[in-house]
Amino acid sequence: MEKKKTVNLDLKQFGMVFALIAIYIIFYFMTGGINATPMNMNNLIMQNSYVVILATGMLLCVLTGNVDLGVGSYVALCGAIAAKLVVENGMSIALAFLITILVGTAFGAFNGFFIAYLDIPPFVVTLAGMLIGRGLTYTLLESKTVGPLPDAYVKVGAGFFITNKIQMGSGTLDIVCIIVAIVATALIILSELKSIKTRQKYGLAIVTPWQTIVKLAIIIAIVWFFFYKLARYNGIPIVLIIMAVIVGIYHFITSKTVPGRQIYALGGNAKAARLSGIDTRKVFFWVYTNMGFLAAIAGIVLSARNASATPKAGDGFELDAIASCYIGGAAAAGGIGTVIGAVVGAFVMGVLNNGMFLIGLSTDLQKVVKGLVLLGAVTFDILSNKKKK
Repeated sequence: MEKKKTVNLDLKQFGMVFALIAIYIIFYFMTGGINATPMNMNNLIMQNSYVVILATGMLLCVLTGNVDLGVGSYVALCGAIAAKLVVENGMSIALAFLITILVGTAFGAFNGFFIAYLDIPPFVVTLAGMLIGRGLTYTLLESKTVGPLPDAYVKVGAGFFITNKIQMGSGTLDIVCIIVAIVATALIILSELKSIKTRQKYGLAIVTPWQTIVKLAIIIAIVWFFFYKLARYNGIPIVLIIMAVIVGIYHFITSKTVPGRQIYALGGNAKAARLSGIDTRKVFFWVYTNMGFLAAIAGIVLSARNASATPKAGDGFELDAIASCYIGGAAAAGGIGTVIGAVVGAFVMGVLNNGMFLIGLSTDLQKVVKGLVLLGAVTFDILSNKKKK
């Protein structure tokens, strides 16, 4: 009987996950456990939802070897449009959201046209977009805050999914969260079994069983910790569902579809991609159009979270989105990176921001820490690639 081929788990794939856990534990002790309270876990999700949404779109730009510097301005502009339509024009929330998403997508297509078909460098185009978007936001809002927004609008960014609470100890427990945790656990195990079966089918080596069990145990423990904390608060935030849907769709696009693989090919070697028959102009166009689309969604979520639209909304979001991608393992030169990695990177930034806020670190020093983390992540990526070569 042929012996099954096994390999050790590639720990580098989970480097940022380990870093995220380590950072969280460090702040747990520094804050006396405040960062692990149900309320703070909920805040962590809501405060980083728009960064996760932007990081998902930004990853596609980074995979091409470029970035979009204007997303923070697009977020502000789209949030302003949605708020103005609802508050001052009495438009239905659904129609206002649709128009806002169309405007954001059009802004992205505007950038994509100059980048893809006029060969203007993305850095220049998106820098111009940043200035145009911010200027239009100030003009539209007349440098004023628009609000308060209706409860149905606010619910998108600060509301919760259907709950079914039971009394447990001194508090309550949301059964819906527990059911979701059970389903997530089952899906994780089934996905791993399917992966093992596929590798065996094609004669590929599988990860040593005990290492697979340890990996699954850690992932499932994180899932249960996360959903248990939400269950002890108000249940699943609506914005978490929005994030999960977006991340799931884009993970599928980048890993299982032809357009997704074309982005990787373009970032890996643009000339080779063109010679292989890939329409690189079309790829550039849809990547930046998509960034405008996701920025519009993030703008709606942010304005809903704040219950108002302000001229300075989204300030610096482009840096958080870009940093999330690089910290999550995306290569600065393009062609390497995953949506899940970008999400992990976004939560690394989120946990850092949250933890530094809870311990009372000044905003000036917070920027220093985030800058060092970003520099360290990119330096590690470049040095690792040099060693491989």
